[in-house]
Amino acid sequence: MALRKARNMRRLNDPLIKDGIRIILMDGTYFLNEPVFIRSEDSGTEESPTIIEAQYGAKPILSGGLEINGWKKSEVSINGLKPGEVWVADAPKKAGDLINYRQLWVNGKKAVRAKSTSGTKMERILSWDKASETCWIPYKDKSIKFEPGVEMFIIQWWAIANLRVKDIEVHQDSAKVYFEQPESRIQSEHPWPAPWISKNNGNSAFYLNNGMSMLNEPGEWYLDKQNAKIYYYPREGETIDAVKVTVPVLENLVEVKGTVDFPVHHISFKGISFEYSNWLRPSQQGHVPLQAGMYLLDAYKLETPGTPNQTTLENQAWVGRPRAAVEVNYANNLQFEACAFKHLSSTGLDLNKGTNHNTVKGNLFKDIGGSAINVGVFSEEGFEAHLPYNPKDERVVCSDEVITDNLITNVTNEDWGTIGIAAGFVKNITIAHNEISDISYSGISLGWGWNATESVMRNNKIIANKIHHYAKHLHDVSGVYTLSAQPDSRIEENYIDKVYHSPYAHDPFLWLYLYTDEGSSYFTIKNNWIPTEKILKNNNGPAGNIWENNNPYVSETIKKKAGIRDPYKNVLKDEVVIDELWGMQKLPEPVAIELIGSDFDISKIRSTIKGFRIVGQQVYQWKNHLVIYGKLNQPERVKRKLSLAFPSLKIKIYENPIYDFKKIERCEESKPESEWEHIVLTANLVKDEKLQQEYLDYHKTQFEEWPEVAQGFCNADFQQLQVFKNGRQLMLIISIPKGESLDKLNPKTTENNPRVYDWNALMKKYQTGIKGAKKNETWVFLKKTNE
Repeated sequence: MALRKARNMRRLNDPLIKDGIRIILMDGTYFLNEPVFIRSEDSGTEESPTIIEAQYGAKPILSGGLEINGWKKSEVSINGLKPGEVWVADAPKKAGDLINYRQLWVNGKKAVRAKSTSGTKMERILSWDKASETCWIPYKDKSIKFEPGVEMFIIQWWAIANLRVKDIEVHQDSAKVYFEQPESRIQSEHPWPAPWISKNNGNSAFYLNNGMSMLNEPGEWYLDKQNAKIYYYPREGETIDAVKVTVPVLENLVEVKGTVDFPVHHISFKGISFEYSNWLRPSQQGHVPLQAGMYLLDAYKLETPGTPNQTTLENQAWVGRPRAAVEVNYANNLQFEACAFKHLSSTGLDLNKGTNHNTVKGNLFKDIGGSAINVGVFSEEGFEAHLPYNPKDERVVCSDEVITDNLITNVTNEDWGTIGIAAGFVKNITIAHNEISDISYSGISLGWGWNATESVMRNNKIIANKIHHYAKHLHDVSGVYTLSAQPDSRIEENYIDKVYHSPYAHDPFLWLYLYTDEGSSYFTIKNNWIPTEKILKNNNGPAGNIWENNNPYVSETIKKKAGIRDPYKNVLKDEVVIDELWGMQKLPEPVAIELIGSDFDISKIRSTIKGFRIVGQQVYQWKNHLVIYGKLNQPERVKRKLSLAFPSLKIKIYENPIYDFKKIERCEESKPESEWEHIVLTANLVKDEKLQQEYLDYHKTQFEEWPEVAQGFCNADFQQLQVFKNGRQLMLIISIPKGESLDKLNPKTTENNPRVYDWNALMKKYQTGIKGAKKNETWVFLKKTNE
């Protein structure tokens, strides 16, 4: 009614609104019966904006939810639990029909839809048959029964799917699962991302949910539609007379909708909370996403690959867009400031189409099932997803949006394949100084189309964001991820750290800090702080990208300045969610892998180890010795893979260096170079075990007892020097600035530094050449190979 009054005042040019209109919401929860609809006629002007804001000190909530009351303790045993352990209430109805929902919150904490596995555990499918559109699963727990409404939640590569189960056909300890249409056809026809079968990493993880027989763990709930009852198994400490149980009803709380010729403009939201939105499509038609939560309407593999601008493209896909709590179309000069988007089932805020010059700053996005923010078109429903988007009327393109100083935490907790901030076909967008944590997949995704052909996308900026504790459930993931050509775009001065360990990942090594994917071109990516150079440049466009100084050695001020700034920083800092109980990825460590034999097929060796994502991988050879050097996880697993592929070769692992000089740690006022070249040498220790121990002892105390040696390495500008040992054999890695030569730098180690001569002379009595070395030759150099 306040909006209607404001609209009339604008229609009549009331002189009282010369300086603007303020609609002030007092403290409390405003339960909505329908979305708040803001249209072109509600627009303000630059001089006379409309501001919808909280009263000073108040926390008004616009809620799309409904509170469930009348809880009683069940008088009968449920699933073997004692009578009274499970609570029951009448399920609310509207116009005689049961209200449907997929989420339920108890005292603001989301409950778990009853499922077949306990805690965070998942099972693995046995197989998938595309022809019959069925899946075989293990079925040892016979207490789980098929009933109408049961769903399968399944992980497939970088996405999940929600599939409504049509029937379950039990065969001893396994079962054949059939699915409802249309998702059954789409799930089995679409090629990417599909369920996976892997002997190495396990098949696709899944669980069944939404069945009464699965209600057996505290915190779980179930809506019995047939009998119009809700069941809840309370967590410890929850009492029946002191709980507030809320279910979402409205899918959309606020809709801002103009037209291309008459957009909404100059309206601000300040200090408002948007809470409890619903999302029902998975319950009605299933949910099989392509990427970033954009669900497939149709998708299939091409019998003959190729489209006019992508000759090797093998699939077609058309996508729809999930609902959002706040949806904005054809609007400009809007502002969302210091608002809260919480307890939402799907997307938080969606700047969808025809939006420009809007500002989203200082907001909290927390406990959201999908992406916190979606911005820009991700292919319209009638537009194939791999095509470049170049509409005749660019007013439909999202442009000049500013998304800054927001905290995005504990989002993507329903659809694990959604994103902290997801931008599609956008231009002139700025995503800066946001903090993103506790998410299932990637932090920021920019671009759409998988295409090197130029489209509307250009001049986009991802600057000074702090992204941490991501990749909780899925891999093929990155802190910042890009798609397609975007001229004059920049990714700079972001701070990206702390990657969760996903127990379900199809590829345990495919987690990244920076990831330029299909067609990415014209980006400048520089001065981003990342713990190690774990990046991927996958099938980037021919125009290429500029990469500079993305490593742990960038200025500390970049780390300090990234993330939320004042005045929002102090207000939001206590809201950050980090799951301390969840495992974390270990940083890859320097390792040398030696293959000894003959007739090396280097291209096959590279192909065999490609999946291990070795950081800075280089290959070196001397006679019948081949050495792979780089940073990696689980080197023994690499060794096993190589041993199976090359059974005639002897394979040795060199890890945990016995000596590790790092310029940044040992040289005063030093900053490592951003690009290094490695010199690889090998030798043996003498056979005398006493002398071998002396050699190790000297290296343990060298920094203290022989500081001149490290100073010599500093003088020579060695970036790093490592000595590895396997048995008697040593592997020496000297890292120097790219473009320099060891012959030029090495003499500087002894220049005005005579004690280094003494060290070198001392070491000679401990070292000898490996088999095949020349007489009196101790260290042999391996030559870098580019094959």
